[in-house]
Amino acid sequence: MSSANFDRPIDRSNTHSTKWDRYGKDDVLPMWIADTDFASPPAIAEALKQRIEHGVFGYTREPEQLQQLVRERLQRLYDWQVEAESLVWLPGLVCGLNLACRAVGENGSTVMAPKPVYPPFLSAPKLSQRELITVPLCEHENRWIIDFVELEASITPETKILLFCNPHNPGGTVYRRRELEILAEIVIRHDLVICSDEIHCDLILEEGLEHIPVASLSDEIAARTITLMAPSKTYNIAGLGCSFAVIEDPQLRRRFKEVRRGIVPDVNLLGFTAAIAAYQDGDSWNQKQLDYLRQNRDLLTQEINKIPGLKLRPVEATYLAWIDVSGAKLENPARFFEEAGVGMSPGRDFGDDRFMRLNFGCTRQTLEEAIRRIRQAILNHLPA
Repeated sequence: MSSANFDRPIDRSNTHSTKWDRYGKDDVLPMWIADTDFASPPAIAEALKQRIEHGVFGYTREPEQLQQLVRERLQRLYDWQVEAESLVWLPGLVCGLNLACRAVGENGSTVMAPKPVYPPFLSAPKLSQRELITVPLCEHENRWIIDFVELEASITPETKILLFCNPHNPGGTVYRRRELEILAEIVIRHDLVICSDEIHCDLILEEGLEHIPVASLSDEIAARTITLMAPSKTYNIAGLGCSFAVIEDPQLRRRFKEVRRGIVPDVNLLGFTAAIAAYQDGDSWNQKQLDYLRQNRDLLTQEINKIPGLKLRPVEATYLAWIDVSGAKLENPARFFEEAGVGMSPGRDFGDDRFMRLNFGCTRQTLEEAIRRIRQAILNHLPA
């Protein structure tokens, strides 16, 4: 199979790409939604080809091979032993967030979520007839983490569940073990459930850091945790819709399955096929991807911090940069950068309009051109 070439541009026009169709024929580089412009690992394409050649695409149950691969992976990477029955397969991680809100508490109870955060964290409670309490992130040693003091102070008797994101989207933070222990202590002390979105766990960029699933800390916290993971972000297979929840407590798992019944469809067979190939043969490919993303991150961080009015703190994980544009004093940052030819995600969608989120999971050439456009637009905007 051919080796990975992340510099190779791939034309995504006429492929119904959510990312690339947004701006049509306008000369705007799409750097918003979180999928990359890289071809998935050859092993995935080969597995899909073989499955398609079979020619029958009927109803499919979850493969025992995939269950075993995931369980072995969690054990190998995190020393986390999970039984097969703890895995609940989902066609996407966002529906997992919504199911978690519905599975815990009742109409009118409250859900806590950090802010800024991936937008479905902010919409899922309302869609589930729950109230939302947001907890601010604070800057700690040049990293964005939950303000634990504010978190504990905001808990009410109606609070039943905390939505958590690690590695954090959009902040790029990898939570350290002690930080997770503090979080777990708060959750246990106040009898909460935690739903932990860990979809970016395989995209740790900072050397020496490691992902630690919060549920792996102890049996006590595992019993009150819904962990959401997927191969989609890592291997660029979001369009195939295969995610999973790890729910070790039988009663919590039963409730989660009850609220999904008749509403959330099963994972499709090509999603399962791609996930097996990703977890079985994708690790060496991902190491090459991580090397490329680190170089992109380093270039972006260096260049953005040279531009007056912009600031980018260290990105420890993901391929998403949370850029502080407040110093540029832009009336409408999203429109300003789109008019400059760079389409980013508006910070207001995440809960903080002082920022923009830029996806650097693209070719180096595309990133360099985006930086050039951003720099030129800001320099033209500044008073002479």
